[in-house]
Amino acid sequence: MSSFKLRSYQELITPREKTRSGFISVALEKNRQATPFIEEAKVFRSMAKRAKKPMDLLNIPAIRPSLLTASGVSAKAKSHLNESDHQEAIKGLIDNFLDPAGDEFVDELVYRFLLTKGDALGGIMRNLAGAIGEWKFTSTLISTMNVKNTQFHYLDKNSKKWLAGCSRIDLEKCVKGLTWKVNGKPRTLLYNLTVPAVKKNVDLCLLDCDESKIIKGKKGKSAHEDPDRYLALGELKGGIDPAGADEHWKTARTALDRIRIGFSKKRLQPNTFFVGAAIEKAMAEEIFHQVKQKTLTNAANLTDEDQVVALSSWLTSL
Repeated sequence: MSSFKLRSYQELITPREKTRSGFISVALEKNRQATPFIEEAKVFRSMAKRAKKPMDLLNIPAIRPSLLTASGVSAKAKSHLNESDHQEAIKGLIDNFLDPAGDEFVDELVYRFLLTKGDALGGIMRNLAGAIGEWKFTSTLISTMNVKNTQFHYLDKNSKKWLAGCSRIDLEKCVKGLTWKVNGKPRTLLYNLTVPAVKKNVDLCLLDCDESKIIKGKKGKSAHEDPDRYLALGELKGGIDPAGADEHWKTARTALDRIRIGFSKKRLQPNTFFVGAAIEKAMAEEIFHQVKQKTLTNAANLTDEDQVVALSSWLTSL
């Protein structure tokens, strides 16, 4: 168990240098996420250059999906349009934008392709800060178990299977759940779980069971349907922007209150915790007060390694 313990609300406040490094991390990840779109645009440009004039693009079947994208048709929209609609969209692109561009029509085509792809990238970016926060928390949790020599399995978000824990690079990006044992007792941590006692989604839920007791789609059969199984429930807010800090805390505070009310109706009082990356003075005071009053069992600033390690040690010891 880590010896770190919160002594004052000031320790929860996110320092300016951590905010700065957080923004840089998000910027770097944005560039990484954008790389496949850029590479796709390069290939699209190379193949489109075979056309002597804009109408010749229609004679290159391999680029037709990308022509639709350049026409402003998103992947979601494609499924709602028929072949005639596709043809009309591409014809509109050629008539209104590519023909007027003259000899530069291929560059114009690629610019418009990237504009539509940019919308898709924007959707990814809106959830990026939260994802980075979840990755960071998970990475510390896994490292804590490795240091403690605690064997674990993780729920792979792609295969939806529980796999043996390992030292794989970027493992935290694949995790949607973790399971381990404490003194021979099984523990399972699930991410983004709809909790029946609360009737809402909760970011992190620690249950007194092993992974085999979690059965999706069978109401009343799964351990997560049993309120007695819950040991701890927490809210994780990974956004680093100070401008959104108060709103994140209000959302988390409401969720945590809902958890306490939902379980109190079952005459239960599981542990509750909060982890946030952007914590300003007023909310730090409120969070610290709740911890002191034991309304909130535990809390940590995601940008403070000692605090996250302490919370991870506590969580993996329950």
